[in-house]
Amino acid sequence: MARRGEALREHILDTAKLAFLETGFERTSMDAIAARAETSKRSLYAHFPTKDALFVAVVERIRTLFDERIGVPADYAEQPSEAIVRYCGRFVQLLCWSSVGRMARLGIGEAERLPDLAAGLYEVLFDITTGNLAAYLVTASGLADQQAQNAANDLIGLAIHPTLPRLLFGVDPLTEKTPERTSLATDVDLDRIRRLVHLVIPTDDRP
Repeated sequence: MARRGEALREHILDTAKLAFLETGFERTSMDAIAARAETSKRSLYAHFPTKDALFVAVVERIRTLFDERIGVPADYAEQPSEAIVRYCGRFVQLLCWSSVGRMARLGIGEAERLPDLAAGLYEVLFDITTGNLAAYLVTASGLADQQAQNAANDLIGLAIHPTLPRLLFGVDPLTEKTPERTSLATDVDLDRIRRLVHLVIPTDDRP
C-alpha cells in the first residue's frame, strides 16, 4: 500500500536523514532522496519545495527523536545527584551513536553555508540538554537560575570532553548500534561524571 499524507512525509524525513548522514548535504540530491524513499519527485516537492526546506524539517524531526531518547534528569533516578550523573552520561552515550555523531559533523560541515540550520542542530543537541539540566538543578538543588545555567554548561562541557572532539575528528569510532539506557553504566564512565558533579555543584547546594 502506497504511503500518503503524513505517513509519506515522515517516511521522506527518515529517508532524507539517512541520506544526509551518509553522503552529506551538498552531495545528496532531491532526485536521490525521491528514489530512496520510493516516491515521485512530484510528491517529494509537494511536501518540501527545496532541499533546504527538507533539511530544516529533518532537524525538527531530529529534535523530536532526541528529546524522546534523552528525556529529562528526573527520568533517571530518584536521588538528585545520581539523576544528574546519569543524565549527563546518557548525553555522552548518545553523542557516541553514529546517528547523532554524524549529524553533529554534518552541522559543522554546513555551518558556513547554512548557519541557521547549523545553529538549529546545535540547539537540538546542546541547548536543550543544558536547559533541561539547568531547570532540574533549580528545582532539585535550589540553585538560582543563572547559577544553575552556569553549572549545567560546565557539567555538560566537562562530561563530553574529550569524547566529543575525538569522535568529531574520527579518532574514536562511532557506535552503530542504538544505545540503550540499560547499557549506560557499561558504555560510559559514570564514576568520572560523579566526580565532576562534586566539583561543579557548590557543596552547600549539592543534592
